[in-house]
Amino acid sequence: MPISTDRFAQIKTFIFDIDGVCTDGRVYLPESGDTYRTFNIKDSFAIAHAVKAGYRVGIVSSANSEGARKWLTTLGVKDIFMGGPDDQKINAYLGYVSRDKLNETEIVYMGDDLPDLPILKRDLLSTCPSDASPELLDICHYISPRQGGDGAVRDVIEQVMRAQNTWTS
Repeated sequence: MPISTDRFAQIKTFIFDIDGVCTDGRVYLPESGDTYRTFNIKDSFAIAHAVKAGYRVGIVSSANSEGARKWLTTLGVKDIFMGGPDDQKINAYLGYVSRDKLNETEIVYMGDDLPDLPILKRDLLSTCPSDASPELLDICHYISPRQGGDGAVRDVIEQVMRAQNTWTS
């Protein structure tokens, strides 16, 4: 659904899910038993660019990947809430908002599947990748033309930063 650039101009905090948003949702399972995910370098650049520009970037995910945590930390992300059952995602989000006294109207959240619905239904800018579940496609304010793990994160960050004239350094 179309969204006004005024709505993007209000954003101060980006919050992303990991699997299906920051990654393409695939988990690689080698014989060693470790798991691997891949992050798009353009999404990663945009996250680091947003952090350097003074935006708050957070992660709320059921996944608990030490590799993802390390990568996000190298990008400058400090607010990482990972692990736990899918139905506890909303509690991690609410705890983050409460702890840091965030204004929900200044938050953009990007999720891709049913565990993200309780968050996306709140008074924030709800977004999802183009390959999100149909339930999310039906309710999100903005649907990125990009798929999860393939530029959707960068698209949302760029939309917000361009609306605020902060995209270029």
